[in-house]
Formats: sequence, C-alpha cells, structure tokens
Amino acid sequence: MQFTSIRVITGDVARLVGFYERATGVRAAWATEDFAELRTEGATLAIAGTRTVPLFAPGAARPADNHSVITEFLVDDVDRVHRDLAGFVTDFVSGPTTMPWGNRSLLVRDPDGNLVNFFTPVTPAAVAKFARP
Repeated sequence: MQFTSIRVITGDVARLVGFYERATGVRAAWATEDFAELRTEGATLAIAGTRTVPLFAPGAARPADNHSVITEFLVDDVDRVHRDLAGFVTDFVSGPTTMPWGNRSLLVRDPDGNLVNFFTPVTPAAVAKFARP
C-alpha cells in the first residue's frame, strides 16, 4: 500500500488552491474547475469542490468542518516560511516552536479553518528521521 494524497473539500476551490500555492510555492495542476492537485515529492494535496462529494457519497464530506486533521509540510527553514507568510496568512495558531520530538513547527489555519503545520527537523534524531536518500 502507498499513501498518495489527502483531499480537502471546500466551497471555494480557487481560493483554497491559491492559498496553498502561495504558502507552499507549489503550482497546482487543475483537472476541472472543481478539482486541483498540488503534487509534492512525498504526497499530493488534492482540493475539490463540494460538487465532487456526491460522486463518492452524497453528504459524506462538508467544507470548512475539519476539527481533527493537521496537514503537514516538511520545509527547509520554518522560520523563513513564517517570515514569508507574514502579511498573507491571517490566522497564525502558533509561531515557530521547537517541539519535544525535535521538529521546529509553525501552525496556521488555511482560509477554510483547516490546520496546517510547516516544520523543519532540528535535533539530530529528527533530522535523521526525515533524511532523504
């Protein structure tokens, strides 16, 4: 099995895609006006409009209603990301903070209120965990 993507359902695909393009520097690939993907080395963030939900199961997902998932992006320098997002992101939940498990994390909310964590490993154990071959 291979984890490939997470899909966020939104009432405004263009707005949410614009946020993630700006926040990550990754350009989205649009399939339709209701579906776009931001493809990274490790996984894909899919963003879909509410009109796609009935294709799976009517009423199965609601936009802007996430209270349990944090989407995470590994970045080279979380402090630089924080500086770059200042004036753009309107909801900083937590500024860059070094966590007990060795990552320096920045927690924000996207325009739909979903939590997004940008992090950089800073301890030797965390750096080793995320080392790329």
